[in-house]
Order: sequence, then structure tokens, then C-alpha cells
Amino acid sequence: MANKFHNPPNVALAGKYSLGGEVPAGSRVLYVSGQVGLDSKGKLGATIEKQCELAWKNIGQVLKAGGMNYRDIVKINAYVTDPRYMPAYREARARCLPDAPFPASTLVIVSGLAEPDMKVEVEVVAAR
Repeated sequence: MANKFHNPPNVALAGKYSLGGEVPAGSRVLYVSGQVGLDSKGKLGATIEKQCELAWKNIGQVLKAGGMNYRDIVKINAYVTDPRYMPAYREARARCLPDAPFPASTLVIVSGLAEPDMKVEVEVVAAR
């Protein structure tokens, strides 16, 4: 049985996400810690675009290590440090999640992350 997403017609959607994600009984669930825009050598991407690309690439690597992929994501929590970064975040996400059904999702503008130059952090929950 596959993950199921719920979008009741009497609740408005404000973007490309689902209002609810349901994981069937017996599924394996993987919680991916917040990923930031660091490359494999620990170097932070210089731009918001690069940081978003790296954060999503890192998520993909953790999912792969758990025997899953982007299509197994049921919930996303994303944090950006400036509302002007939302388009770059959404573009990077769309490259990894191009088609519906989309996971349940939250995007929050925060005043800062663990390091001052970090502009984005993304955590996900996946199930298969």
C-alpha cells in the first residue's frame, strides 16, 4: 500500500503541497535531519540557489542510504532566512519533486540558522 495524500475540496491550497499525508500500517519511516547547503567536503554553497540545491541533494543521499527516494517523502519542514529566498527554494524543491502528489509541507521564514551564512535548512519524513 502506498502513502496517501489528502486534499479536501473545502480547504484551500496555497501552493504545491498536500494538506495531509498518510503512511500505511507496516511502513518503514525515515526521519531526515535538517539538511543545509553544505557539499560533501563541508563547504557551504556561496549563493541561496547553491545552498538549496545542496540541501535537496543531501536529502536525496540520506533517502538513498535508507532505501528510499524523493517520491517517499510525506512531510517537509523548510526554513529560509529571508522571504526573498522562497523562489530559489521552490525551484530546487521542484527539481526533486516535479509531480503530484506532493508531500505535506511547511515553509517558515526564520531569523537565523546554526551558522550565520546558512540561508536554508530542510528536514523531511519519508515512508515506504
